[in-house]
Amino acid sequence: MSDFNSDFWPVYISAITVISILACIVLLWTLSTKRVATGGKAGVTGHVWDEDLEEYNNPLPRWWIWLFYITIVFAVIYLALYPGLGRYPGLLKWSSRGQYEAEQAKARETYQPIYAKYAAMSIPDVARDPQAREMGQRLFLNYCAQCHASDARGGKGFPDLTDKDWLYGGDPETIVATITKGRSGMMPAWGKILGDEATRNLADYVIALSGGAHDELRAAYGKELFAANCVACHGPEGKGNPALGAPNLTDKTWLYGGSSTALVETIGKGRNGVMPAWGEFLGDEKIHLLAAYVWGLSNAR
Repeated sequence: MSDFNSDFWPVYISAITVISILACIVLLWTLSTKRVATGGKAGVTGHVWDEDLEEYNNPLPRWWIWLFYITIVFAVIYLALYPGLGRYPGLLKWSSRGQYEAEQAKARETYQPIYAKYAAMSIPDVARDPQAREMGQRLFLNYCAQCHASDARGGKGFPDLTDKDWLYGGDPETIVATITKGRSGMMPAWGKILGDEATRNLADYVIALSGGAHDELRAAYGKELFAANCVACHGPEGKGNPALGAPNLTDKTWLYGGSSTALVETIGKGRNGVMPAWGEFLGDEKIHLLAAYVWGLSNAR
């Protein structure tokens, strides 16, 4: 990539641009000076269709030529005012970064007092404010709905934010920490270590923990496997560990599905879940509003 930051490329691009404009001018001038004798017949290009349809080499109409000249004049004016010739910044000194920063500054001037107002309030109080909920919802739809869905009910691999089942904790401070720093959860793959038969036994025991239909004999074998391999994260009773992001296996909330097939896949192949960190991108005040909206989804207002 460093090759593209050398001084050669701005000169190369500028030369190509200028030569292209000059070539267009020469071509148009050549075409505009060509004349066809009155009553004469223009030459043909040699292209023939359907046996007798020939393509004639007539000069361009005058209005069409002038239209091309106008586009060239426009290009020259544009390149004088805006960046387009290598590192030349243009007379107006415009840049996409400058425009972005100006728009951001204007937005901060407009919305900063509103953000400051809500930043001084507790998250439960913000969640009860109708205007704050609308702002939080717009933030959610912009940045979170792609994974958690527009109704925040999630999908396979993406948690439902409207219930009270939280992998890392659902108190306001933990939600803020989750949004700010992100989360990374990993379930190791046990398939090659345990083998297919033991994996199915373990899956039946996990189903039994939440009261689902299961094979009693398989579950009995699976209980020993669970005690030997799973309690370090999920605990001896299978109720999980929020500090590790290990889910509670005794309820009926499943991130990737609670069927026998889904659990065999989860145990056998493992899972990797990532929640991106939004701290640097959104900032504390927007995260405060967003966290209030998310907290309010599963708590009475």
